[in-house]
Amino acid sequence: MTLGNLFVFLLLATAAAWWWRAHGIRERALQLARQHCARQGVELLDENVALRRLRLRRGANGMLCLAREYGFEFTASGQDRYDGSITMLGQRPGPIELEPFRFHPEPHEVRAVVEIAQALPAPAAEPQAPRHKAEVVRLDEWRRNHADKKVGD
Repeated sequence: MTLGNLFVFLLLATAAAWWWRAHGIRERALQLARQHCARQGVELLDENVALRRLRLRRGANGMLCLAREYGFEFTASGQDRYDGSITMLGQRPGPIELEPFRFHPEPHEVRAVVEIAQALPAPAAEPQAPRHKAEVVRLDEWRRNHADKKVGD
């Protein structure tokens, strides 16, 4: 085996190891996206995340690391598709963002909220301060009327 062959072999082995690690990071991003969607009460569509962007970025410790941004789609109602993204800073998770979506509560949830609102006592009316009538004051008249007064009086 020559030095050139050894170099090519090491280069291929490094590329395979990098691809294997990137695949593991993608699987971790998919797992985190599933968990986040479940916490938000939405459904992750296609059970998939796709690499959108690869760039250098500073991590939480201030060091430069390779940031991978993965995109995914989710639904809240089963009818509309919305975009989401998760950023992985090296192997650590970064921010997870969901596009604003329309929330459709279940009918039994709506009934429960209405029943609670009806059971609450009506708020007591607070006395209101008298409102002053707005009037325009001319500056020269105001100065004449207040010429004898000093600041702080």
